[in-house]
Amino acid sequence: MQEKENDTETEFIKEEDNNTQQFILQKNSKTKIAAIIITVFLVVLVIGIIASGLFIG
Repeated sequence: MQEKENDTETEFIKEEDNNTQQFILQKNSKTKIAAIIITVFLVVLVIGIIASGLFIG
């Protein structure tokens, strides 16, 4: 099996003091706000699905 040229470790969350380019999420205020918005949206979506099931079904 052939090895990749870019065989570096990709981190899931990058700390602010770490100077790497290989990361998925960065630990800063934008990431926290985006996570909160997505979580609230998913909770509202689940509540809507449950409520529509109760009232329609």
